[in-house]
This record gives sequence, C-alpha cells and structure tokens, in this order.
Amino acid sequence: MPEALKKLINSIGYLPGIGEKSAGKLAFFLLNANPNYLENLAKNIKDIKDKTSMCDTCFGVTDLWRETCNTCANPSRDKTTIAVVEEYLDMLTIEQAWGYTGLYHILGWAISPVNWVFVADLKLIELFERIETADDNIELILAVNPNIEWEATINYIKEEVANRKLNHKTTITRLSRWLSSGYIEYADNITLVNALNERKKV
Repeated sequence: MPEALKKLINSIGYLPGIGEKSAGKLAFFLLNANPNYLENLAKNIKDIKDKTSMCDTCFGVTDLWRETCNTCANPSRDKTTIAVVEEYLDMLTIEQAWGYTGLYHILGWAISPVNWVFVADLKLIELFERIETADDNIELILAVNPNIEWEATINYIKEEVANRKLNHKTTITRLSRWLSSGYIEYADNITLVNALNERKKV
C-alpha cells in the first residue's frame, strides 16, 4: 500500500466513531474522488480553523469576523433563560429540536479531576458574570449529560450561586429524567423537547 494512502487511513481513523474498516473505505473513496471535490474538501477543512472563532458571550462557534454568534445577537431570544451545556454540539442539538428560545452558555467540559479538568478549565466565571450583570432574573437550565462529572459540576454551580449571593435572581433547573439513559447529542427531537418542557428545579 502506498505510504500516502496509509497516512490518510491513519488520519481518518482518528475521527470519532470511525473504525479501521470504515477509515479504509473512506480513504479509497477519496482516492477515486473527483479532484475538484478533493480541493473543496481540503479547503473546507482548512477553513474550519482559519475562518471560525469563539462567540464572546456563549462560547459557541461563530464566523471569524463576528464577536457574537447569531443566537446571542438575535433580539427575539429570551434573555431570561440560559441553557448551560457542555459543548457546541449539545447547543446545536437543542436548537434543531425547535423547542427552546432562550440563550446558551457552553462550559467546554464538566469538572473531572480524574481527567485533569478543573473549575478553572471551564467557562464558569463567565457564567456567573452573565448572571450578575443581567437586568432580569435568570433561569439556568442545566442541559447536561447524566454522569458523575456533571453531578459534581451541578453541585459546584449551586454552591457558587449561593456563595456569590445570586440566589435572589437565579433559578436553577435541569432536564427531566427523559434523558437518564442517554446523552443530549443522541436524543431525538421529541424526547429532548419533553425533557426541556418538563425540567425540574434543582
């Protein structure tokens, strides 16, 4: 096998959910693909780093020339609700369910000392600053995955809201147990909408 093909298979194999056989099939597809398609693909892969940036408000992904994403800049969004999610993919999943009209805050991970992820590694300070500077009372919807790391993160958020004396203007809720057996990114739209609509106070 040519060295270039081996390297391509290895690179594809690093993608999540791609096994050795799938990586081989994709590599051979690219080997026989139209050159114009390959040029566009290579350009799009490069642009994903060169032409995107982080939203200053929610820390989602936006165009390089924008300070805030379309969601945060939309005046019709409900500014009294902030869905706290782990990553941008979770935000997109909720948006696609068409059941939520508030804003978002992406933490970037969950507290996990075992994985060397600590409070300072997350966008938690920025979250509390958003509450402190908000004109109205805020509902924090913890749209998070059901695992030990997120339980620790939820407890930290609750304690810090109390420590910062923000209880008077903050209501903390979380998704209902509809998602207890799975993660947000794998939930179908109906399940996700139900989990949002039937959220419980923490």
